[in-house]
Parts: sequence; structure tokens; C-alpha cells
Amino acid sequence: MGRKRKKISKKNYGKKSSPKPIISGIVRLLDLNPGKGLNSRQIIRSLAPESHLDKELIESKLNDLVNQGKLSKSGNKYFSAHQLKTHEGIVDHVNSQYAFVMVEGMAEDIMVRAPELGGAWHEDRVRVQVNPANRKRDGRRTGRVVEIIERKRTEFVGKLEIAATYGFVVPSNKKLHQDIFIPGPELKKAKDGSIVLVKIEEWGDRHRNPEGSIIDVLGLEGENDAEMHAIMLEYGLPYKFSGEVEQEAGEIPEKISATEIKKRKDFRNVLTITIDPEDAKDFDDAISLEYLSDGLYRIGVHIADVTHYLQPGTSLDKEAYRRGTSVYLVDRTIPMLPEKLSNNLCSLRPNEDRLAFSAVFDMDKNGEVKEEWYGKTVIHSNRRFTYEEAQQRIEKKEGDYAEEVVLLNEIAKRLQKDRFNKGSISFETTELKFKLDETGYPIEVAPKERKDAHKMIEDFMLLANKKVAALFRKKEGEVAREFVFRTHDWPDQEKLENFSLFAKNFGYSINISSKDLSKELNQFNAKISGKPEESVLQGLAIRSMAKAKYTRENSGHFGLGFKDYTHFTSPIRRYPDVMVHRFLQEKIIGHKQKQDQNLEKKCQYLSEKEKSAAEAERASVKYKQVEFMQDQIGAEYIGIVSGVTDFGIYVEISEMKCEGMIRIRDILDDFFVAEPHKFRVIGQQSGMEIRIGDEVMVEVTSADLNKRTIDLSFISKHEQG
Repeated sequence: MGRKRKKISKKNYGKKSSPKPIISGIVRLLDLNPGKGLNSRQIIRSLAPESHLDKELIESKLNDLVNQGKLSKSGNKYFSAHQLKTHEGIVDHVNSQYAFVMVEGMAEDIMVRAPELGGAWHEDRVRVQVNPANRKRDGRRTGRVVEIIERKRTEFVGKLEIAATYGFVVPSNKKLHQDIFIPGPELKKAKDGSIVLVKIEEWGDRHRNPEGSIIDVLGLEGENDAEMHAIMLEYGLPYKFSGEVEQEAGEIPEKISATEIKKRKDFRNVLTITIDPEDAKDFDDAISLEYLSDGLYRIGVHIADVTHYLQPGTSLDKEAYRRGTSVYLVDRTIPMLPEKLSNNLCSLRPNEDRLAFSAVFDMDKNGEVKEEWYGKTVIHSNRRFTYEEAQQRIEKKEGDYAEEVVLLNEIAKRLQKDRFNKGSISFETTELKFKLDETGYPIEVAPKERKDAHKMIEDFMLLANKKVAALFRKKEGEVAREFVFRTHDWPDQEKLENFSLFAKNFGYSINISSKDLSKELNQFNAKISGKPEESVLQGLAIRSMAKAKYTRENSGHFGLGFKDYTHFTSPIRRYPDVMVHRFLQEKIIGHKQKQDQNLEKKCQYLSEKEKSAAEAERASVKYKQVEFMQDQIGAEYIGIVSGVTDFGIYVEISEMKCEGMIRIRDILDDFFVAEPHKFRVIGQQSGMEIRIGDEVMVEVTSADLNKRTIDLSFISKHEQG
């Protein structure tokens, strides 16, 4: 017998059900099944609709409820939104297909497909709802954005492409995957191919591009100034000062009054020198030396007294905080302070009286501090040395002030030795020096050398930073004073384990469980010194470390091996140092301190600005490397394999420390298969392995400035010897 059909009366035939009872029925049904997903057929069966039209209505309302965030869909199942966990996090939009939401304190990021981002862009703060039953094959959790809490930014830089009556801006940031529509009237006088700054006027959705208006035209694509300013804006960093800030700086008197000098300790008759790069314009630190009668030396670390000129609440101070730091691009410095301060009043120029905040140490020849003093001073630099000039005094022991420079270097070496004995890690990163023509085009690039003169200044600055921080260490029974510490946490165990496994692939063993981990890492650095794989391994070791940050809580500095550390020595270029100077002065004069409830938020903000500045600096280096390599197409270089992926091999060209990629499919004469977990590719016919750390001969095939990428072709493995 066939299935008995339900009789439908003429009275009800064709009558549509009200959507309200159906909606409440769906939500109630799923609320009664917490954590359990139901597909549309199960929901329809449970609600027992009376007609075919009701089925269609239920399916339609299910989709509406998902779009409204009242339900969540995972695969073909629906879940009650009330039963699903939500988390607050930051979007990392890795490619056009999907993004990750990074949740603080959560070891695993939440994967979100692009259609489920809810209009969120890279770095926006969002609320994400986790799908309980939908995990990727690798076990990663997935979710959907249900709320945009805060937009990271509303202004973006990019290249303008003009059609007949409108245009689109293609964002420079490769993690922004939607072009911005510019209506005809908003194009103003911008030309096709211009690099522009655009403000979002209306956010789009998955079906519609956001709409914006052009607020600044930086220049044409390829012009050096336009590209450097674009890099600054790409990372949310200003490249020029407002008229109000410049005017306020211009009104500051240049002459130091006799009244001000009387308030300070006078070091103008004490031998004082500065040592800086040849092209430096702001000299924010100086060293003085006095011979004491009892065989001790009085060494002063004198730092520009920026706080004398930068008064709280002024436009100058607000702008310095907003910037947080100076930014050092390849061809220019974007200062935290206007030029009148950074290059003039606060710069400890030779043969001029200057106001300073000083840390003065009486010490023996072994660098042991016997007495210390901190306070406001007036100094007069006798000589401005470049690093090269100071190094010449150290090596040849001749020339003006050679005796003093040699003595300072000997004491600094003992400070350095003591520092490493007590836990400092000897990581050395390679910096590049570019020679540019008058248009800013790179004509030469080479690694910078770090010699004793650089390290000498560094160790005296480290001493001052450490000693100032120790003044604010909480004593037993005392109330801790507010302060900004510079801390560096112990490395993450999982990252250390991954690094250890990677190093073992090269025959190096690291005991990551050692109580003296810094000693283990220093021994490792000594073993790889001068080896072809040194750059790759040291780079990975640094990436496995925690990131240093500013905070009110003193947890020590792992990398330096210091219990106490801060930044006191560069207030011209770092706002945290300005804050440290203010805290120190309050302590010296005995002011009762007011608690700043927002201090930790300020520290977090300044840590983020530092990160953005570092990213902009790396981007400018990468841009100039690619620009330089445009003239090297067809040139052959020796490089080190620095990474292996499923589709390509990354190679760092040793001579220029720039990275390019060989596509596996382009390697001729064999069929290579990538084995990233074994850090290698292997030829299926020849059996030849190309591994991370191998030296290879490569040819430059292309250099793309828009993508900032260099493509290479494989020639051969380079035989060492």
C-alpha cells in the first residue's frame, strides 16, 4: 500500500503560514538542543509543517537567521547562537580566501572564510563565533565574525586606477583584499597611477566594494618620495607635522638662560664626546670622562633633556606620543619631534652648550660601579666622532682623544664580558647600508659592520638603562612607584622545541630544558659563527624568542639577562624614554606620585607603534633591495636556502642579504617534490636534495616592485670550499 496522504482542506489550501511562529519555533528548537546541530530536514520534521510552502519558508528563514547572527551554520547543520562561544580577537587576513582571528591567551587562531568575515578588514578587532562541529582536516577551529568591535583604521594608501568616470584604489597592503571605489567627484585632480591616501566613507560588504574619497596625493607610482611616504602610511605612521606643531616648536627660545644653568650640575668643563653614524643629524647621547684621584674613573652618560622642551599637554607632546617613535627608512628619518628639537635644541652638537639628563658612574677599570648619580645637567661636547673615526682611535691608538677613547673601550669590554657571564645572549642581526643616487635610487648595497666603537657606546647605554630601572625596583615594604619598564619574557616552550628540531637538522644540539638557557644559546651562536647556515639559524632563533615590550610590571629582560631594564637613553626618538625621564625627575625631587590608571594601556600603545615602525623600516629595506635587483636581471649569485614551501624554495642572496624565491616547477632537468617537514626538496630522478642551509648558485630572473618580490632560477648547488 502507498503512504497515506494527509488530507488538505480547501479552507487551508494555499494559505501561507505566519513567519513569526516559525522563527520562534526554530530558535526554541535549537535552544533546547544545546551544542547539537540539526540539519534543515530534521528541523522541518520536528516543526511538522502543514504544507510544502511551510518547508520553503522554514529553509528561507533559516538562512535569514544565520545572516542575522541568531543562528550559526556549520556544514549542513544549524546551531543556536545562544549556545555558541564567542571570542574577541584581531583579524589576520592572510589571503583572499580566508583569515585568522587571533585571540589573546588562545594558543590556536580561529580560521574564518572570507565570506564569513562580516565586512571585517585586516587588523580590525572583532567578535568571532566558533563553529562547534566544523573543523578543518588539521583540527583547526573555524568560525564566523558576528561583530566588528573596532576598525583598526579608516584611511588607506594605494594605487589609483581610473576608469571613464570613476576609479578604484588598490591598497598597498597585501593583506587588504578589496579595492576601494572612488566616485567621479571624489577623484579630484588625481591622475591614473597616482599613489593616494583614501578615507573610507562607506564600508561595503561581501557583494559591494567600500567607497572612499581621496584626501592626499603622494605622487606617481615609482617616484621615490611617493613610495617612501606610502610605506609610512601603509603602517599607519604620519610622515609630516601639522602647522600647529611646527609653529609651537618654532616658538621655543634657542638660548639657554643663566637661570636654567644655575639649576643644573655643570659638566661643561669635563671632557665630553659623541659617537654616532656618519650621516646622523640627531646626537641624543654623549659620554664624559674624568680621572679621579683614587684610581677610579667618573663616566657620565649624558642624554638630551627632551622633557625640558616637551611639556605635558602641549601639541608637541601630544604629537610625540601619537607617533611614539622616530622611523628610520633607508633614505630618510621621519622624526618623532620636529627638526628644531630633534636636530637642533635637543641634539648634543659639538662646541655648543646643551641641556642633558645624566647618569654618572664612578667605576674602576673593571667596570664595577662604586657610586652613581642622576640629575639634570648642562654639557658642552668637545668632539663629534663618527663610528669610523672612533674605531680608528681604538685600533691605531693615535689621534685626538685616542687615550680617552681607548680607555672607554677597555671598560666597555669588561662591562660586556660581565653581561654575557650573567646571562646576556649574543644575537647579532645584520643591518644593510645602501648607497643612493641623488634621486634615491640604490646603486650599492652591503651589510654594515659592527665593530668595537658601536659596541662601546651600546654597553654604556645598557649600563645607564639597567641602573635607572633598578632605582624603581619595588623594595620590600615599599609602595612601588609608577614606571615604564622594558621587559623581555622567557621564550615560548613550543617555539623553542621547533627551533631545536630545526637546528638538529644541521647537526646542532640545544638543551632547551637547561636552567641556563642563555648559556646554551650563546654556545650555539659560537658554533654557527662563520658557517653558511649562520644567517638562517640565527634568524630563526631570534624569531623563536618573545618580543620585548613596554610595561609597568617589572618581569626582567631575558635576552639581556637583566633583572631590571628600561629605555632612558633615546628620548629624541622614543616616547617611552620621555616618560622614564619624567618619572625619574619626580623621584629625584621627591614629588609624591599620582597613579596613572591608563599607564599600561599607554605602554601597550607604544609597543604597537614600535612594532609598526619596525615593519615600515623592513618594508623600505625590502623595497630598495627589489629596486636594486631590477638592474641585476640575469646576474648570478651565491645564496643560502632559507626556507622550503610546497611551491618554492626561498634563497637569501649572501652578498645583499635579500631573499628571493625559486619556484619548484621551474627547476629544470628533474621533477622536484617538496618535503617542508624535512626542510628540503628532492629530485625524483636524480635523488638530489636541496635543503635549508645549502649554498646554491642562482640567477635573478625578475624583480617586482609592486609585490616587493624577487624571482630566482636555480643553477646548481654550490660546492663549499
